[in-house]
Amino acid sequence: MRSLVRSSARLLLISTVVGLCAPQSHGQDKSGQWFQWRGPNRDGISLEKGLLNAWPEDGPKLDYRVKGLGSGMSSLAVGEGKLLTMGARDGKIHLICRQQANGELVWSTPFTDAKSDPTCSPTIDLESGLVFALSNDGVLVCCQFESGDVVWKKDFGNDFGGKMESGWGYSESPLVDGDKLICTPGAQDAMVVSLNKASGELVWKGRAPEGNLRGNDGAGYASVVISRAAGVKQYIQLIGHGVVSYDAESGELLWNYDRVANRTANIPTPIVKENYVFCSTGYDDGGTALLEISKKGKKLAVKEVYYKTNRELQNHHGGMIMIGNYVYMGHGHNNGFPACVEWKTGKNLWEKSRGAGSGSAAIIAADGKLYFRYQDSTMALINAKPGKYELISQFKLPSHNGESWPHPVVAGGKLLIRDQDELFCFDIGK
Repeated sequence: MRSLVRSSARLLLISTVVGLCAPQSHGQDKSGQWFQWRGPNRDGISLEKGLLNAWPEDGPKLDYRVKGLGSGMSSLAVGEGKLLTMGARDGKIHLICRQQANGELVWSTPFTDAKSDPTCSPTIDLESGLVFALSNDGVLVCCQFESGDVVWKKDFGNDFGGKMESGWGYSESPLVDGDKLICTPGAQDAMVVSLNKASGELVWKGRAPEGNLRGNDGAGYASVVISRAAGVKQYIQLIGHGVVSYDAESGELLWNYDRVANRTANIPTPIVKENYVFCSTGYDDGGTALLEISKKGKKLAVKEVYYKTNRELQNHHGGMIMIGNYVYMGHGHNNGFPACVEWKTGKNLWEKSRGAGSGSAAIIAADGKLYFRYQDSTMALINAKPGKYELISQFKLPSHNGESWPHPVVAGGKLLIRDQDELFCFDIGK
């Protein structure tokens, strides 16, 4: 990431470029940024290098600790030296922007009533100078990145007849793809929609799969990823009835797969690689599958390479990381047993062990290491090597204000942690 200490001239230039005037396009710079859910490529992997190989016994140096985020489980987005998250405060849902260098407040925009705490992580689009976020009850907002001014809003329920598969509310982070914003209202005729990111106008609606399917109607808790399997650009999402794929240009439903769908909450964002999709869900009736996508005439066909039952392998929530030929994840319902899965075979190469902490584990990867944030507020640093499970370091976070579920973020040589109203910034650069 660019140096966190910027000259005032540099800050003025950035403000001019992406400010209230018509923004000049300068692209989505991925070097050291974390401008969306699960990082630059939505795969949970930071592009940072030169990080600590091990932490001190009491944890890395705490640069700062600030309060004022409000309640919620939203993680963070990082871009151009700023941090964005969401929180419920004073009866409103706020989209919040703070300085990455010191945590100082830049702006806080209330955009809807707080019916429940937010869990969406904002999405920053540097090209347009816009940021997007979603409240728990389905209010989608677009704001100016520099000022926080509201540009447009949509309501998943009123505008699309949206529906969640269960009662915990919307959690996805919208996907920016060129001029489009892709999101998941969860309606039968608008399961996934494409909007013009600048205006919010509808581009297309993608229908939900039909038939006697496992799981429940409505949107799940995952976020959309882009695949080019079988040479077709498509949007992959996990919904209440399992994995679905939509043509990126038309919104046509290309294929669906329901065997991993559970009847409670389908949460982990799928992993896409080449012609394959790796997916997993938790609870008592989830499981894990590898799917292969191929051309069959003018259509796409989906083949189940393997399926593992929930007892064999499941990611409750917390996410999965693919590095090379291996998928790293926390396995087990309400558990984060460290697992290293040979993705082409489904074989778990690490023996089942509790790991450093307890409860589910939200994970990311950076500089060849895995960062496990356990539900009990334990942070663990683990080697991303398939040979054996190797715990390098661990420490307890300074607070445990609620379940430690928000995903950690690594950007600019810092480890950034949200814990309800509090934000922690640790220095993990060498």
